[in-house]
Amino acid sequence: MTGDQILDIRQGAGPSIGAREPADSSSPPGRPSHPFDPIWSLIGSQSHTTLAPNDLIANGGSVVVFCCVLPYSRGGNSNLMHSFRRLALLLALGLPASYAALAQSPSSSSSTPAQNPAATSAQNQGQGQAQQTPQLTPGELTVQARIRARRLQRRAAAIHQTYDHLYETNLTMDFLRFTPGPSRQRVNLYGWDTAITRYYSERLGFTANARGYYGTPYVGLNFASLTLPAISVYSGLFGPTYRFYLQPKYSVSGRVMAGIAHGNFSGDTNGFGSTALGLYPNGYTYAINASLLGEYNISPGFAWRLGGDYFATGFGSSMQNSLGFTTGFVVRFGRQ
Repeated sequence: MTGDQILDIRQGAGPSIGAREPADSSSPPGRPSHPFDPIWSLIGSQSHTTLAPNDLIANGGSVVVFCCVLPYSRGGNSNLMHSFRRLALLLALGLPASYAALAQSPSSSSSTPAQNPAATSAQNQGQGQAQQTPQLTPGELTVQARIRARRLQRRAAAIHQTYDHLYETNLTMDFLRFTPGPSRQRVNLYGWDTAITRYYSERLGFTANARGYYGTPYVGLNFASLTLPAISVYSGLFGPTYRFYLQPKYSVSGRVMAGIAHGNFSGDTNGFGSTALGLYPNGYTYAINASLLGEYNISPGFAWRLGGDYFATGFGSSMQNSLGFTTGFVVRFGRQ
């Protein structure tokens, strides 16, 4: 094909490239038969520009082959072998990778099955309790039991050493809120308290107690010009004492006593008498005492006491219910 023919094709002049006689299956004289002759005959029957098997597509032009538009370029139809090789390479690389990804996804999902949150929480709690309370072997249990038994023995020995004394005496200071007369307000009484207790066991003993209270009640303005006369109350009591809680360093006990009390209400009235000032008359009456006592042991034979006190008397044919407290030191001696 010459350059003039190519120029004529670009300008649309001259015969069509690859024009053939239709429907002749025989090969032209002087050229052997070509395997694509039937295809070229089919294409040539269409209304598009066709190419003969040995023709070239001009540079920059185009022609329809197999119902597709090919550019005019040297070399004719595009080489399909290169495209097939690229496609085969992509398939060879992509198929194994996709298969491996698909195979890995179900295996990972199956290896981590869904668990019930409640079951997981219960399992974690069970593991935590098992770690917190490890199982002990019989030998370790025996050792711990021996240690506990020795500790209890030492505690019992310390309690026995502290509370096995035969006698206990105390000298304490008392405070009491007391009513000095039928129509008088309460007054603060300060006093002393001493007692001796004989114990028959570590817990039970009997106490003999003596105490005295002193104060100056306010009696208001009066004809005797006495507003704060001095009064005093003395008592002697006897009763049981029981230690109901014992420890080597401290104890709690209760005490109930009864006895007699004497009241001196007219000693500072200048002879006018106590009843003229609204106080109770002098005299003797009954006395009842109940105490809750706590003792802290400084040593087995020496302790500090603090306790609450209830003190009831019957002056003036009436009952006086007084509350107060006691504090002081306790000395133990002798052995049971």
